[in-house]
Amino acid sequence: MAVGLIAAGSGALIGKALPFLLFAKRKPPALLSFVARYLPAAVMTILVAGSFRGIDFAAPPHGLFELAAAACTAALHLWRRNALLSIAGGTFLYMLLLRLPA
Repeated sequence: MAVGLIAAGSGALIGKALPFLLFAKRKPPALLSFVARYLPAAVMTILVAGSFRGIDFAAPPHGLFELAAAACTAALHLWRRNALLSIAGGTFLYMLLLRLPA
C-alpha cells in the first residue's frame, strides 16, 4: 500500500511540475494555450449537461428546482466571479428547495 501511495504521489508531483519545467524559459505551443483557454468551459458544459440528464420534465416539479439552482449559480457567478461562492450558493438553494414541504 505504501508503494502505491508513493507512486501516486510521485506521479502527481511530476504531472504538476512538468509544465513548469518544460516551459519556464520558452512560450508554450499554440495547441497547449488553446487547450488551457477552452478546456475549463468545455468541462463545465459537460458537467452541467450531465447534471440535467436525469431530470423528468414531465413529472412534478418539472425540473424547477434544478433550473432555479442553475440560475442562482449563474447569477452569483456573473455578480461576484467567484466559483466557490457560485457553486455553494446554487447547491444551498437546491438542497433548500428539496426540503420544502410539498
